[in-house]
Amino acid sequence: MPRALVFPGQGSQTVGMGKEIYDAFVSARPVFEEVDDTLGQNLSRVMFEGPETELTLTENAQPALMTVSIAICRVLQEEGSLVLSDIANFIAGHSLGEYSALTAAGSLRLADTAHLLKLRGKAMQSAVAVDEGKMVAIIGLGLGDVEEVAEAANAFGICDIANDNAPGQVVLSGGSESIEHAMKLASEKGARRVLELEVSAPFHCRLLKPAAEVMAEALETVVISAPSPPLVANVLAEPVDDPNLIRGLLVDQVTQRVRWRESILFMKSQGVSNLVELGTGKVLTNLCRRIDKELSGHSIEKPADIEEFIKSI
Repeated sequence: MPRALVFPGQGSQTVGMGKEIYDAFVSARPVFEEVDDTLGQNLSRVMFEGPETELTLTENAQPALMTVSIAICRVLQEEGSLVLSDIANFIAGHSLGEYSALTAAGSLRLADTAHLLKLRGKAMQSAVAVDEGKMVAIIGLGLGDVEEVAEAANAFGICDIANDNAPGQVVLSGGSESIEHAMKLASEKGARRVLELEVSAPFHCRLLKPAAEVMAEALETVVISAPSPPLVANVLAEPVDDPNLIRGLLVDQVTQRVRWRESILFMKSQGVSNLVELGTGKVLTNLCRRIDKELSGHSIEKPADIEEFIKSI
C-alpha cells in the first residue's frame, strides 16, 4: 500500500507524552537520553510529568514533540527491522514536524535537530513582543475567501495565512490589530467559527523575520543529507531531496504558510493512499480525512500502535 509518514507540529504536546514508549521499549530510551544530554536539561521529566506550563513553552514543546516521533521511528527500525524508505513513498511534517521528518529520514542528526528546535522555539518566542501578535483559525470559509480577508486586514498591519490545513480550516497570523479586523471580516463573510488560538507568538508570518534570520545562521553550520524517502516541503507542497534547497526551505517556513492541504493532495496524486502519523496526538490523522475522504490515516502513539503497525507490514 503506497503510504506517507507524517509528523505532528506544535499544539499536539500533552503531559505524559512518550512515557509509555519509553517504558515499553529499551530501544526508545537512547533517543530521550540523547535529547536531554544535548540540551543540558531534563526535558524527558517535563514531558512525562509536566508541569503543563513548562511543557507548552515553545522552546520545550518543539524538541519534545520531535523526541517522541523519533523514538517511535527508532522502535520501528530496531524492534520491527523496518527501513523507512522501504515502507513509505514520502515523508512530511507540519511546521516543526518537518524537522522530525528530516531526522527520521536520515537528513538531520538527532542532536543537531534538538539544538535547532530549541533555538527555533526561543527565536520564535522572542521575535514579537507579548500581546503584539495573534493567530486565529477561520473555520468554514474557503482559502480564496480567507485570502481576501487577509488582504483587507493588511491595511491595519501584517496579516498572513499561516496554515492551509484542510478545506474550511485556514489559520491567519499577524499583528494583534490586523488579526482583530480579520476576525470581524471573516465573520461577516460567513465563517462558521472564528477561533483565536492560544499561542505564544504569531507563527508563520512576516513578523517572524528575526527568527528566520536566526535559523538561517544556525542552519549554515549544520550538515544536511538527502532524505530517504523524499520530503514534501511545507513551503512548496512538492518533494525535495537536495540538501541546499532543504536548508533554505527550513528558513523560509518560519515566515511562510504551511501548505498542508496541498501537500497531502500532492502525495495522493502520486499514488499515496495511506498516511501514518508518528508521534503525539491525532491532529494530522484527523486532518487527512477532512482533506480527502478517499485517504486512510492512522496514528502511532502508543506501544500497541507500534506492535500493530509492525504486524501489518
